[in-house]
Amino acid sequence: MKKWLLVAAVASSFSATADEGMWQPYQLPAMADELKAKGLEIDAKSISKLTEFPMNAVISLGGCTASFVSPKGLAVTNHHCAYGSIQYNSTPEKNLLKDGFLAKSFAEELPATPGSRIFVTEDVTNVTDKVKQGLDKKKGQAYYQGIEAKEKELVAQCEKEDGYRCQVYSFHGGLEYYLVKQMEIRDVRLVYNPAASVGKYGGDIDNWMWPRHTGDFSFYRAYVSKSGKPADYSKDNVPYEPKSFLKVSAKGVSEGDFVMVTGYPGRTNRYRTANEVQNQFEWAYPEGKMLRERFIEIIKETAPEGSDERIKYASLIAGLANYAKNFTSMIEFYGKSTMLDDRKAREAELAKWIAADKSRTKQYGKTMSSLDKLIEQNRENQERDIILGYIRYTTMVPMARKLYRLANEKQLDDMAREPGYQERDMTNFKSGLERIDRRYAASVDKAVLLDLLSRYAQLPQAEHIPALDKAFGIGKNFDKAALSKTLDKMYAKTKLADKETRLEWMNKSVADFKASNDPFIKFAVAMYETDMAEEKKAKELYGELMKVRPQYMDAIIAYNREQGKPVYADANSSLRVSVGHVKGYSPEDGMYAVPFTTLEGILAKDTGVEPFDAPKKQLELIESKTYGDYYVKSLNSVPVNFLSTLDTTGGNSGSPTLNGRAELVGLLFDGVYESIIGDWAYDDKTNRSIQIDSRYMLWVMKYLDNADNLLNEMEIVH
Repeated sequence: MKKWLLVAAVASSFSATADEGMWQPYQLPAMADELKAKGLEIDAKSISKLTEFPMNAVISLGGCTASFVSPKGLAVTNHHCAYGSIQYNSTPEKNLLKDGFLAKSFAEELPATPGSRIFVTEDVTNVTDKVKQGLDKKKGQAYYQGIEAKEKELVAQCEKEDGYRCQVYSFHGGLEYYLVKQMEIRDVRLVYNPAASVGKYGGDIDNWMWPRHTGDFSFYRAYVSKSGKPADYSKDNVPYEPKSFLKVSAKGVSEGDFVMVTGYPGRTNRYRTANEVQNQFEWAYPEGKMLRERFIEIIKETAPEGSDERIKYASLIAGLANYAKNFTSMIEFYGKSTMLDDRKAREAELAKWIAADKSRTKQYGKTMSSLDKLIEQNRENQERDIILGYIRYTTMVPMARKLYRLANEKQLDDMAREPGYQERDMTNFKSGLERIDRRYAASVDKAVLLDLLSRYAQLPQAEHIPALDKAFGIGKNFDKAALSKTLDKMYAKTKLADKETRLEWMNKSVADFKASNDPFIKFAVAMYETDMAEEKKAKELYGELMKVRPQYMDAIIAYNREQGKPVYADANSSLRVSVGHVKGYSPEDGMYAVPFTTLEGILAKDTGVEPFDAPKKQLELIESKTYGDYYVKSLNSVPVNFLSTLDTTGGNSGSPTLNGRAELVGLLFDGVYESIIGDWAYDDKTNRSIQIDSRYMLWVMKYLDNADNLLNEMEIVH
């Protein structure tokens, strides 16, 4: 699909449903008139230029978004995005999670979690023709590997310049491919985070809910060598000086104001088939919800509150709880919605449109049936796959497998290796091994693994994997007590809990692995042939999907273009822009949620018990009506959080919410409960994103935490 076709489709339909869509920056100039009418004051063309303001101030943390807010590399993101680094630097004696942290000077700033990165996007290039060239007749695994080989070639060429990280992103299911070039800043330091009683106020109870009163913000700083190049952590490094940074608005926004958000949304599924929708909501989400909730129970049962083990798993608990609640909402609103019927109707209309024209029938006639067949094939062992897939939440088993895979991959030329095991990946690989010290406790790891293997053991025998059964002694007559003893011995004997030992295994040979007596290394060796056979089977299937899915998307785009409907790609962690307004909503009949909360709401909620345990000083400031420069007459207080119609999803966390002049007026950190299903379908009546108001962030910094050094560093617009 040519770029101009997509742009034309967007331009013709943008005004009708303007608040829906996560747009690629290059699409925005075609929307200039509509954006200006809605309230954009800067040139829409500037948003499409990634090396210019404001886009070059927006950065990725590799899972969250952040933005530069000073000329000295100061970057603001969400508290929950910095949670891992806060946790990493916390101990029972010096608990930064609980008490907060503020560096008053550069020297006091703390190294973030090993492997933390700041990515500054500098270039995006359409490489569709280069990726697909010569692959038309390839099928299955050959097609999969052909695409992979082309992507690796493009990435290798892009990364010849030191200090850059490149990746090829697939859009519209593989219809288009774009090469993204990012500066990779490797020295990231924690500068400031409010106490959890501010940054996580309301906790899991308020997660995805409105009204909200959460100060979900923290600050990092990017460091580089004295020559201005990305470098590993060193005391000699200096703060990075970005080409531009965002001004922070102390004026903020009002109801009805235009806002836009730039960031790196993770995944949406708005073009999935009815078949996929039904399976996801009626099976996968309920199973995933159950497993995540059980893992939280196991961790809490095994690691006592306040213990070092609990601190190590605090970030994982937060992530598990977040997605468990997400899945709960997905299931609930799917049951109330017409989503499945809507998808079926959309596919019926698409099929009718295809059948009405001979050329379309020739091009797309078999596409939908072929796609459904492959989707069914992909679900053949889904019950087993979800259980074994969740082993990723343990540490020893996946780590040993990765280490042995590395030993095998290192026997190949670098370009022939599996992505993730090339030389370009070794720094991140090592950092992952180093992080384990602050995220692992044998007691918890063993308890979670025991639960998963017990579930696996109850599956029909046809679902069992002989090598796995043999490795853990799982027979036809399952004995959980015996398995528990086996795991006790494995965890007692393994040396992989020691960081130096783990790192040494990165350089060992296949022969060294085969000669090892470490129980988890032995497990990895025993599973390797099975793992490779399963991977080959998966690549064969994915290769076919990579050919059929783009045909399906091509048909949808062509059909939508005739209907004058918007065309935007599903989110895929690449840089996107969404536009909208500050606006409340009606969550149910007879109820309206206003778009702002205030300081007084914190007082009303506060019980003195976590998660509604605001700091005593904060309560005193609110009671004394210490509003300062951030008072809003219409609210008779300081705004805390606000709602917008911005179309966002996970990965947008930490994204700067901007006004029409591209000034930071908030940080996006959540969505309302009713909008979680927005990953699958946007509803303009209930889709609302939640932002921390810039005025509340500044108020906390000035009056609660005395972060004057940072306030003086930032450019604040009054």
